[in-house]
Amino acid sequence: MSSVYSGHKDNVFAVAWSPAGHVIASAGRDRTVQLWDPDSGLSLLTYTQHQQCVLSLAWSPDGCYLASGDTAGVIHVWRATDGECVSIYRGHARFVRSIAWSYDGQTIVSGGDYGDSTVQVWHAFSAQRRAIYVSPYRLFATCWSPGDTRIGAASFDGVVRLWDTAESNDEPLITYRGHTGPVYALSWSPDGHYLASAGQDVTVQFWLANTGKAIYTYRSHTRPVKALACSASSNLLASGGDDTSVQIWSALQEDRRAVFTDHRSWIRSLAWSPDSTRVVSCSQDIVRIWQPAFTIS
Repeated sequence: MSSVYSGHKDNVFAVAWSPAGHVIASAGRDRTVQLWDPDSGLSLLTYTQHQQCVLSLAWSPDGCYLASGDTAGVIHVWRATDGECVSIYRGHARFVRSIAWSYDGQTIVSGGDYGDSTVQVWHAFSAQRRAIYVSPYRLFATCWSPGDTRIGAASFDGVVRLWDTAESNDEPLITYRGHTGPVYALSWSPDGHYLASAGQDVTVQFWLANTGKAIYTYRSHTRPVKALACSASSNLLASGGDDTSVQIWSALQEDRRAVFTDHRSWIRSLAWSPDSTRVVSCSQDIVRIWQPAFTIS
């Protein structure tokens, strides 16, 4: 079972479900971020202050704010209730491909793509930079550990690097080299123990965040994987990519639970509802909400 939101006028590149579950945010090439009700599909608010294509989105942990990044390298932090911009961060030279909030809601990590290749850590409301990590290649995904100061970044060189923002050392804590091509997506399990990564080599790899030890590799996609999301229970993973499918499978074993194939182009982004009963995904100018036909445990 699925429902469709078609409020955008061009390709949608990012979706994010609010922590309370009442609102979905979506953004894309039409330079807007749109907030809408996942049950009724009604538009709630449209944020129009970006001047370029919006590539990335993230809710603050309390659900009061959104951070959105665009192809000009600009990130806006704004209130979800009224669309009031509270800070603008201009630390990146170009494309902001990914954004993630710290667990305490005070700090943001962002990753630069074309012409940038930096991981930047900064205060969400003052827009003051706290740290910068330079990657040798373009960055496609960043993530923040659910309960501590670690961040992860996935790169064009096939490497996932983890840093601890509490340390002054610029060297990564962990360097994961399990992929054979660019890594496009990352998702930290909500319990903080595992990381999932996926990319050009058509695999999703699940590994220990503390050691970089690979647990297993999921190989059911037929083309590069561009999007990942762990469920709130940490038991399930959703993945999507160039084969136009969204696949749901058990996070600790290769047990595929569901496949959705209604999209007609590659999947750019996806997210679970907070109660882990639905998945939102985007492709072309369409956003779809899926409800798996099995019991979530």
